[in-house]
Amino acid sequence: MPKSRIPTTLAGFGLALLGACGAVVPPGNIEPVAQGGAYQAQYREPPARVPDAPLLVSARMNAERCMTPLGGHLGDGPGSRLAKGAHLATRSLMGEWLSRGDLVDIRVDSDETLSGPYVVSRDGTLKLPFLKPIPAQGRSPAQVEADLGRALIEEGFYDALPRLSVRMTDFASVSVGVKGAVFEPHAVEIGGTSGDRVDSARQAALGSSTEGRNLSVAIRAVGGVRPDADLSAVKLTRAGRTHVLDLRDLFDGQTGEDIMLLTGDQIEVPSRGCFQDELMKPGPLSPPGISLYLSNLTQPASNNASSAIGREVREVPYGTRYIQAVVDANCVGGARATSANRSAILVSRNPISQVSTVIERDIEPLLRRADRDDYDPYLLPGDAVACYDSNVTNVAEAARVLGIVGAVFLLNN
Repeated sequence: MPKSRIPTTLAGFGLALLGACGAVVPPGNIEPVAQGGAYQAQYREPPARVPDAPLLVSARMNAERCMTPLGGHLGDGPGSRLAKGAHLATRSLMGEWLSRGDLVDIRVDSDETLSGPYVVSRDGTLKLPFLKPIPAQGRSPAQVEADLGRALIEEGFYDALPRLSVRMTDFASVSVGVKGAVFEPHAVEIGGTSGDRVDSARQAALGSSTEGRNLSVAIRAVGGVRPDADLSAVKLTRAGRTHVLDLRDLFDGQTGEDIMLLTGDQIEVPSRGCFQDELMKPGPLSPPGISLYLSNLTQPASNNASSAIGREVREVPYGTRYIQAVVDANCVGGARATSANRSAILVSRNPISQVSTVIERDIEPLLRRADRDDYDPYLLPGDAVACYDSNVTNVAEAARVLGIVGAVFLLNN
């Protein structure tokens, strides 16, 4: 190429490159995100501010799409009660119950043959010498103790009921299934203790107890409840019988009651079909946190450390919002002349429809809005955030590229 054409060519290329720094086409979405019809109303586009416009309406928009709770009435909040008698099933499940693999200590007066440690078999029974198997799965130690006393008399071992005891020594892990409005529905094993954490002194003591097999542990093990969960009517199916549980008090921290699970239990968390802002907070049933995927790269890099990310993902508390993640990704701050007009995108997925959503926000205007919470989405597990530089930085980058291209032309001519 003749050298006389280099400036003209570079000028045209430069104009095209600078033109790329202008308006960017907004992300396209299948769901009506801009109008507030996606999973969160907070995804909708912020309009120009209107004086005296109502503030903080996103929560109301989300609630308007909610189906009536299965265990209550529309408008019931966390902590409200079910109809009369609905908690009877919950009370019948309270306490500690034996499950397959549990270790128990049985003592029959001074009988050394029958006394000793026993493990609940895979068929859910306790097998003592010379006696028929005694059902144990899903039963309390007191119930097993009563059956054992009757068996000893019926089998002719004793004429009168001897002194005896059945006490827990160690709880085994249990396998339960969890489905419905949770983030990672699948079968989980909970309550096990690794070898390096075994407390031999506690195992040798009678009256063992555990919190590792509770319902809340199983729900958190599958990612926690989603914001659309109906906590008023969580179903627990055990031995063919379904119990309907109201977990709103448990979620809100108003009660310490929790249910101990057994192997084979099935849990189903129904959905209200809407995003509930009041469920977006840490709690016994919430996700333990969010692993957030971030990118704020001005230029491609070989690793995140060289671009101020530090690691591939960030752990943030459940209930964190978009703006907080943008700050965490180092997308806010710096020199106002070059950094004030940055933007960022949030990539999420509707857990009900499984349709992905991408929104883009100009960071600085959102920070300045008094009604920012209406357009500041909550982060969900699996979300990703990417930041874009301001126009000033884009122009500087374009100039840098022009310099490189110019040098290449000069070397080749």
